[in-house]
Amino acid sequence: MTAKKKVKAEVEVEDYSLNDCLLRGRVSAQATDRELPSGEHVVEFRLIITREAREGVDTLDIAAWSAKSRRSALSLKSGEWIEVAGSVRRRFWQGPSGLASRWQIEAESITRL
Repeated sequence: MTAKKKVKAEVEVEDYSLNDCLLRGRVSAQATDRELPSGEHVVEFRLIITREAREGVDTLDIAAWSAKSRRSALSLKSGEWIEVAGSVRRRFWQGPSGLASRWQIEAESITRL
């Protein structure tokens, strides 16, 4: 599905962008539940993913925002194999030294393998 965007000269341009990811890996440690200043809750954990040809690993930050994904994340155990479907998000906040940001995977679903 593509969206049409209008640019300066009111010309419609197809938008083929897609922010959809599917990851499989091991849970690095127990997930943590944080309450934000807004009162919202987010459950965060890290997913360990092996690189191609076993040349090391990458550890990705996963954030679960919906009630269902938060419950799933909180039940995970360290070392457990899971699949996460979601999208990449960049989070911004005001830190002590100014504006800060980080990339996360926002989990829409979490499935045990």
